[in-house]
Amino acid sequence: MSTDLIPNQNTCSHPTAINGENPISNEQEDVDNKLNGKVNDIVATLAKGKGWRGPEVFLHKGFWLPQNAIKSLLMIHEYFHPKPTDIFLAAFMKCGTTWLRALMFATANRHQYKTSDHPLLRTGPHGVFPSLDAQIFLEYPVSKFDNLPSPRLFATHFAHDLLPTSMTSPSSTCKFVYVCRDPKDALISKWHFMSKIRSKELTPMSFNEAYELFCNGVSEYGPFWEHVLGYWKASQESPEKILFLKYEDMKKEPSVELKKLAKFMGMPFTTEEEEGGVVEEIVKLCSFENLSNFEVNKDGVQTFRAQVVVENRNFFRKGNVGDWENYLTEEMRDRIDSITETRLKGSGLALGLLHKA
Repeated sequence: MSTDLIPNQNTCSHPTAINGENPISNEQEDVDNKLNGKVNDIVATLAKGKGWRGPEVFLHKGFWLPQNAIKSLLMIHEYFHPKPTDIFLAAFMKCGTTWLRALMFATANRHQYKTSDHPLLRTGPHGVFPSLDAQIFLEYPVSKFDNLPSPRLFATHFAHDLLPTSMTSPSSTCKFVYVCRDPKDALISKWHFMSKIRSKELTPMSFNEAYELFCNGVSEYGPFWEHVLGYWKASQESPEKILFLKYEDMKKEPSVELKKLAKFMGMPFTTEEEEGGVVEEIVKLCSFENLSNFEVNKDGVQTFRAQVVVENRNFFRKGNVGDWENYLTEEMRDRIDSITETRLKGSGLALGLLHKA
């Protein structure tokens, strides 16, 4: 049940084998050139919006994506071969994936590693739990990721409706864990994060501008509400395939939610493990306080692609619920709550709404 650690030195600008030993072949370069041609043709037909990290995003099948993300999605559709035991962690950006990565990896590998010598101490959560969206560039022109033992763990920010049916079909036995949070907190966290990694060649994005774009659905992988609804509806139709979690519930009762998570992953905690404090040990190991204070998360970096290198410390800011109160006026709050109530109406999902007397 282990997951190999994946090196991050590879880039999509000059892709190599995952171990960095074998340069790409002419055939692989041809594949890359053809993919670039397809992406350029697609992008030429799409509506364009302002990007939060890069200069622009494009409206592709209802969701705003950077050009590299469209290429990534195309590669996933054409080359990724899911296995029946694959487990995908999905979320809109800055909704808890860093925390969930750590929890899921620690749970899946709890019989292999001791807390005192855990891989999370040496590499950030992103290093032990690859992003399919970026890793698809690194295993070039993408293998079946056979170097990863089962169950393979992958993360993605893509909306449910954008992914291939080989992953999302009810007949597929792949599993998804989806985590969401109050959209007001998602906005604040995403603005801070994207501001830190935004291209230095671009002028900084003000909070007011980010707020307007977010409310209009224009942000990487957005609109937020359609992203959440896609996974929510799929989880209602196939609860055995998609576990839908809320960040706020996890913060309130992490042990309860972790046991639910482990059971869904097919790795339930035994009575002996629960009585022996294994659940609490994993919760403590993966807590915001612990993770953010590991040296690797203070000084290390993650290279997702040639153009995307992120300092690990940027993945950890506050991890709080309700930080939006420090940024939003009452009018701004009411506007987002109104959008949320309208978009989710009739779905059975309540998310981040204020319950007024």
